[in-house]
Amino acid sequence: MANAPAVDKPAPDNPADGWSVFGIRLPTWRKGWSGAALFMSLAFCWIFDDFALFQLTNGFIYAIAILGLMVLTGFNGQFSLGHSAFFAVGAYTAAIMMDQWQVAYYWTLLPAGVMCLLVGILFGLPALRLGGLYLALATFALAVATPQLLKYEKFEHWTGGVQGLDLDKPESPFVCGDDEDSGSFLGCMSDDQWIYLFVLAVLLVMCYCAYNLVRGRTGRAMIAIRDNPIAAQTMGINTALYKSLTFGVSGLFTGIAGALSAIAIQFVAPDSFTFILAISFLVGLVVGGLVSIPGAVFGGLFILYVPNLTEDFQGLAWTAYGVMLIVVVYVMPMGAAGLVKMLTAKLIRR
Repeated sequence: MANAPAVDKPAPDNPADGWSVFGIRLPTWRKGWSGAALFMSLAFCWIFDDFALFQLTNGFIYAIAILGLMVLTGFNGQFSLGHSAFFAVGAYTAAIMMDQWQVAYYWTLLPAGVMCLLVGILFGLPALRLGGLYLALATFALAVATPQLLKYEKFEHWTGGVQGLDLDKPESPFVCGDDEDSGSFLGCMSDDQWIYLFVLAVLLVMCYCAYNLVRGRTGRAMIAIRDNPIAAQTMGINTALYKSLTFGVSGLFTGIAGALSAIAIQFVAPDSFTFILAISFLVGLVVGGLVSIPGAVFGGLFILYVPNLTEDFQGLAWTAYGVMLIVVVYVMPMGAAGLVKMLTAKLIRR
């Protein structure tokens, strides 16, 4: 009996998926590392104290904001220095809903995101004629103007003016008896543990959405516009539409991060959303990797912890921060994601 003809396996979408390290293919490694990272993130909830969890929560919130900037800059090529404005709009939208309308905190995320989506589209439409440094200057003006608008006396009834708004801390639905027993086992958790898990869940959802966005038809159009706008327009891609929508989607991600920040910190004030915050998001994007979704998490943790570490250098905190940035960029010119890819390629060659 004749042997059946061999059937060729379909080629993977990404050629690198066919590579293997120690006999294990890269997609399997990714799934394993993703599962391990998720398990560790969940375990941290019962390993660390409330203050450490509060810091991690803020790092995850920054990661979501960096995801929004990544969609705009990394995948679409539009440079922005004004994402602190979207962060502020999302934070104040959630804060006003919670403080004046008594809306539950978990219902504020979607309205905050939609509000920033609209603001991003409205800002992106007139910015279509701008590019490069001119777009950066326009977004810089947005970042500088937003805190001043929040302090404007006509808006004080809503924003609280210079003093901002104080919010109530969300309560954990899994409190067991006395506060001393809270968090002692799996069925009980403190308020900080609950907020940490809530933010972690939102981070996972936003990473999944970003992953599907950039791998789909819309993502391919965004990348085509980034690589060559003229060629993309020749192929029938509506560059104006995609640029505006990308600005809006980027604002949506950052607005949700701002709402989570208001929920976690329980306070919003105009001076919390300065231009320095926008620069921090850009630093996190570069350090993590311009087009790496896991790199956004690394970047969020970097901009949270590294400035705290440099505070030990009294009088030279910003100098030490600058030196660390230079060293990190020199060692990882393509970000943390680029360093991982380089090390993986060396292992494969060996």
